[in-house]
Amino acid sequence: MAAVLKQVLAWMPFFFGIGFIAPLTAQLMQLWEIPAPFGLSPIAFGLVFGGTWGLIANIRGRWL
Repeated sequence: MAAVLKQVLAWMPFFFGIGFIAPLTAQLMQLWEIPAPFGLSPIAFGLVFGGTWGLIANIRGRWL
């Protein structure tokens, strides 16, 4: 059980990017009426943006 929990916690930056940054990005885009690039919906762009940022944070070990 501890090994499973350790693996899940190791991927928390990615999950945070998908679960928090993606919807926040989509909502801000809709609030400020910013169109998503490449013909994507705001949530699809948010998932790409948040997932990428979370994955980079996971690999580098820091958000900035």
